[in-house]
Amino acid sequence: MWVINGIIPIHIKIEEMGKLYEITQGIATQYDREMDLENWNHPATHVKTIERDEESSHPIEAYTDGSKSDFGVGVGIVILLDNNLITTMQYRLNERCTNNQAEQMAILRALEYIQHMESDEKKVLLHTDSQITLKLLQNKKKHPSLIERFRTKVIEMEQHEWSVEYRWIKAHAGHRGNEMADQQAKEAARNKNIEECYNKIPKSVVMSELKEQSVKQWQRECVETTKGAITKAFFLKIEDRIKLSLNTITNYTTIVTAHGNIKSYLYKYKITDNPMCPCKRSSNRTTHYI
Repeated sequence: MWVINGIIPIHIKIEEMGKLYEITQGIATQYDREMDLENWNHPATHVKTIERDEESSHPIEAYTDGSKSDFGVGVGIVILLDNNLITTMQYRLNERCTNNQAEQMAILRALEYIQHMESDEKKVLLHTDSQITLKLLQNKKKHPSLIERFRTKVIEMEQHEWSVEYRWIKAHAGHRGNEMADQQAKEAARNKNIEECYNKIPKSVVMSELKEQSVKQWQRECVETTKGAITKAFFLKIEDRIKLSLNTITNYTTIVTAHGNIKSYLYKYKITDNPMCPCKRSSNRTTHYI
């Protein structure tokens, strides 16, 4: 029945949820927890963003980007002063980190560098192509660790007369700074010689990995059991069944289980005295129909 509906068996799901609770509520050191309440910034704290078509007069500009691929997770940063390139930077995160974490780390590292620049200028405009990051900045109900860290960094800089604003720009739209940052991020993701600067794993990745483990366990149990031979013939791989969107009507269930109003099944329980198909070539089974 579980395979037919594409629902993970309850005993496997319970085990999965137990592992999730242990990781998220226990003392797992690599789990990316939200910032503790006592370390939240005051709700009145506001990070200003401006529309991308607005004119700006910011002597210092930073372009940040994150990249996640099969090669790894990287961060790219480009710093400009009066439209002149000051520096580019690359960082690498743990391969289990997400692109969103890379985008957030890019902004944090850019601010840390700018804060210690030898310049009399104090106005900063930070460009990012991550709308998710900017929305998290504005959402006072969300307190991811990296988001809170650079909220704190902005407050610290503002206390020293810095003015920091953020602007969203479309990715791969010909912005020179953004294209440079994108290239830096991709190079960082590939460069295994760069030491990891962050290895905290978000809940979304933890849940995805646990579900993958559950599907593998389900597959093993399906292979080992002697039950449901007809159904297993239709669904050789559990992961393939889960990807399908099927309407589990009566006829569908009858076909994939060979249980229902068919002669071979009725004959098994002595409801009819003949299991043969009217064509007389085989017993009246669903596989014969197909």
